[in-house]
Formats: sequence, structure tokens, C-alpha cells
Amino acid sequence: MASARDMLLRMRSVNNISQVTRALEAVSASKVRQAQQAVQASRAYAGRVQNVLHHLASQGGAQQLHPLLSGRDPVKQIGLLLLSSDRGLAGAYNMNITRVALDFARERGVPVQWVTVGHKGRDLAHRAGAKISADFASFRVSPAFAEVTPISRTLLDDFLSGGVDEVYLAYTDFVNTLRQMPQVTRLLPLAPLESDEQTVGGRDLGENDAAHFEYIYEPEPVELLAAVLPRFAQVQVYQATLESLASEHSARMVAMRNATDNANELSNNLRLAYNKARQLAVTSDLLDIAGGAEALQGASA
Repeated sequence: MASARDMLLRMRSVNNISQVTRALEAVSASKVRQAQQAVQASRAYAGRVQNVLHHLASQGGAQQLHPLLSGRDPVKQIGLLLLSSDRGLAGAYNMNITRVALDFARERGVPVQWVTVGHKGRDLAHRAGAKISADFASFRVSPAFAEVTPISRTLLDDFLSGGVDEVYLAYTDFVNTLRQMPQVTRLLPLAPLESDEQTVGGRDLGENDAAHFEYIYEPEPVELLAAVLPRFAQVQVYQATLESLASEHSARMVAMRNATDNANELSNNLRLAYNKARQLAVTSDLLDIAGGAEALQGASA
């Protein structure tokens, strides 16, 4: 059994840790609010953009208007964007999304070219043998659209140059503070979604039976789509980044709250054990004093 001094030192250490985790929880709580506002502000627009994109791709002859709309068969290599964080202390957030991405890469059975955002996911994927072609630092706060553009441009350039035949996003969809869903969705080519595929943000806003009509383009379709489609694809990457950031801060806040609760519980248990040890020591001292006094009394008699 540990001595009373050892338990006292451990209690101080646990209390110091609880103060740190409580501070990290407060910081994450403020960031969660900002990230939630950013996600909610852009989610409706991103959903409409995605519906328009897939409606364009479903129109007859659209695949010949822009290379982003044309699928390639067979698929010889795919690109995968992995969105994780630079820092830990977020529970299983980084491990979950990296595991989903690695499982997806194994199931496809074709070479995968990885683009990673966040050092944690990059390190986990690298240890698993992933071929990483580009790496970006994660964002501490909700980024502006221009800050995410270099990431999306890397994906677009790889696809347009023929380096990859498909591009997918591996990110964590923010549902609520306690629930985040890691998933992989297709970004390129901008072909109609299959029935079992997910959209960025996991929500279908509907298009009121838009597949029953075709768009009339003004100006010419080639000129219009060349300007619009790359930006629409960038919006999907931006939305996935916001979803991942909100999920990261939520996961870290919950993890730090659990760590604080566990530290408090451990501190209480240590305090109880420390008090018992002190009581035992005092009782032993009293028994020794009483025994010694009785022995002296007996000797003098």
C-alpha cells in the first residue's frame, strides 16, 4: 500500500491535471460554438450546390461539356483527401476517421494517392503504408474559403492532369455535440450519386424533381461550366473541412469533460484512501503510546 505522502503527491498531480483538462474543455467549448455557426451558415448553400452539380451531371451530353463531369473507366488510381487534426486530446476522433479511410482504400483494391490535412491522420496513414502526395496543416479556427482553396486546387489538378481517376473525401460529419460520423464521399467526377452514396454534410435538400428538365445555359455551356464547376467542387471541400473542424472541437470538448470527471473521481478516491491511511497511522501511534504507558505502569508496580 502506498504511503500517505505518496498519495498526497499523487492527489496534487491529479488536481493539476484536472485544472488543465477543465481549461481545455472551456477552450474547446468556445471553438465548438464558432464551428457550429460556420457549419450551419454554409450547410444549406453547400447542399444546394451539390444538388445542382449532380443534376448537371445527369443531363444528356453533359459529360462532354467539361472533364469534371466525365467518369473514367476503368479506374486505375484514386485520390483520397483525409481530414484530421494537428493535435490530439480529442478522444478517438483521429483514429476513427483514419480507420474508415484505410478500410475504404483497402476495399477499392486500386492504388490510392493520399492528400492529408492534419498531422495526426498523416502519421497514422503513413505508418499504415499510405502513399502521401501532399500534406497540409489543420486549421485551429473556422477557415475562410480562400484558406481551403489550395487543398481543393491540389485535388482538382490531380484529377484534370490524369494523375487520379476519382477523388474522394474522408471527413467527419458533424451531427451534434455528442455524435460525429466519419465517412467517405466522392468528390470527382461530378457524376450522379448512387442510391447508397452520401453527400457532404449527410443531408439531401431535394431539387423538386429537377431531373425532369434540362438547364438552358447563358453564356455558352462550355464557358459557363469551366468557371462554375471548379468553384462548386471547392465548396464541397470547404464544407467537409468545416464539418471536420466542428467534429474535432466537439470530440475534444467531450474528451476533456470526461477526463476532468475521471480526475475528480480519482482525486476523491485518493483523498478517502489518504484519510484512511492517516487515521490508521494515528490509531497505531495511540496504541503504541497506550501500550508503552501500560508497560511503564506495570514495571513501576
